[in-house]
Amino acid sequence: QVQLVESGGGLVQAGGSLRLSCAASGLTVSNYVMGWFRQAPGKERDFVARINWRSGGAGITYYEDSVKGRFSVSRDNAKNTVYLQMNNLKPEDTAVYYCAANPWVTGTKTTQFQYWGQGTLVTVSE
Repeated sequence: QVQLVESGGGLVQAGGSLRLSCAASGLTVSNYVMGWFRQAPGKERDFVARINWRSGGAGITYYEDSVKGRFSVSRDNAKNTVYLQMNNLKPEDTAVYYCAANPWVTGTKTTQFQYWGQGTLVTVSE
């Protein structure tokens, strides 16, 4: 049974930083495309970042334009965990952040990801 468990969310002031973690069980993160998405209140779930699987361009990352230069996705294979380092946070980054996985597609659509975590809330105050 696959489980993705996010942690690390919280309340932070604008300009601050948070690191989200996604601990996986039932799959090996290096063999999957691991993605981060976010959903703000009343809005759709949107792509944030992804890191490709090992044979598909090991470690290649891709970011949504609004987070480029501020967010960084990484993977610790030994811990089977994926991270999202978020710096210079802005109020518009406030959302529930979800970790997701799929074994095939280096995409940005929610429908392309097979497994999902329960989400962790990030709130950025002015």
